[in-house]
Amino acid sequence: MQKEEINRYLIEAKSHLVNELLPFWTSRMIDQKGGGYITHFDQYGKDTGEDEKSLIAQSRSLYTLSSAHRAGYGEGKLASLAGHGVDFMLHKMWDRKHGGFYWMMDRAGNVKIDQKILYGHSFAIYCLSEYTLATGDPRGLEYAEKTFDLIQKHCTDTRFGGYFEMFDRDWTLAGPGSKGGDRKTLDVHMHLMEAFTTLYECSGKEVHRRKLIEDIEILIHRMIHPEYKTGIPQFTADWRVAPQIKFDIVWGWDRYSGMGEKINPTDNTCYGHNAEFAWLLNHAIDILGMDHDHYLHLFASIFDHTIDHGIDTEFGGVFVEGPHSGGVYDKEKEFWQQAEVMIGLLDACLLFKNEKYWIAYKNVHHFVFRKVINRDAGEWYPLLTREGEPVWRHMGHSWKINYHTVRAMVQSVIRLKKLQDKQSFKL
Repeated sequence: MQKEEINRYLIEAKSHLVNELLPFWTSRMIDQKGGGYITHFDQYGKDTGEDEKSLIAQSRSLYTLSSAHRAGYGEGKLASLAGHGVDFMLHKMWDRKHGGFYWMMDRAGNVKIDQKILYGHSFAIYCLSEYTLATGDPRGLEYAEKTFDLIQKHCTDTRFGGYFEMFDRDWTLAGPGSKGGDRKTLDVHMHLMEAFTTLYECSGKEVHRRKLIEDIEILIHRMIHPEYKTGIPQFTADWRVAPQIKFDIVWGWDRYSGMGEKINPTDNTCYGHNAEFAWLLNHAIDILGMDHDHYLHLFASIFDHTIDHGIDTEFGGVFVEGPHSGGVYDKEKEFWQQAEVMIGLLDACLLFKNEKYWIAYKNVHHFVFRKVINRDAGEWYPLLTREGEPVWRHMGHSWKINYHTVRAMVQSVIRLKKLQDKQSFKL
């Protein structure tokens, strides 16, 4: 592994970020009439006209612009675009009676779904904290802290620990089953970790640090497999492994049908989530100033499982999911899993200085740049076959947005620069 080789990947990632990804969004996402961001685009980058603005898409877009500005891109223009998004979130999406953010608005800013969903609030904390870190505007931290306080008041399970996730507008816990009130998920608790990390980085407050560490302990000791260190998707309130079901309020396009329960629902782990959890935990440890050595065995287990079972050595890229012991249930390729595994594998290179992680990174990088990027538009296809043929072709939606793609390039550039400064790895 030579610096010249690293530099080629660095140049490719940065060029894609600066010349394709960021221009795709900044040239078409601002809604001058209704406020906030337009997020629905077809494969050609044309506005589909869908009349909705989701909390996820608005908050993730705000994070994208803020984080790219903080990383030094956009020559200051991204900060103004981020401020435009903050205005919409605080003036239109914030519930002035009960607090918190509505789940879904129309383009004009009228409420379509008034439920309070913890997944969306985790991203609200994440993006608003990042916005203040990037711009210095105190409104971001003010509302990030308000949201944090609401979560601690209404969502905390004081009996078994962790957080409940699905609520009505007034923060009444939703019903059981598909309403989601009796479930806890890895996805939400993992995104709370990234949210609390950025909140603590921004505020420096002890309570934010304490809750971040508490969430990390829950994730490690409750939500990952004790033997394989792979993520377990869903639990009952008392931390029994629960069948992975489809909720009435979803935050993605569920790809399983029937009654809404997956095949092998209690023996199912997601390769993208595992790698994402590892690199987000690694970042949290950095912000907390804790000792990485204590977590090296955990990181090695996660990254080794990912490359041994999640990487497609024949066609390239990352499979969707499989059993905890290894193997594959779903051989299609989702865009966001490629993005998160790229970051995770670069962290593995930096942590362990082992060539196998670099080889795996190159595999995923090549698949993304050869197959996943829609060169005619500049964004990524959401879902592809194992071989790399697009299944879904839209460039933007309430759930498929710029957060994973832009973040992957911003974070990959940072890590590739760090690798450049180190000696070549030895096989």
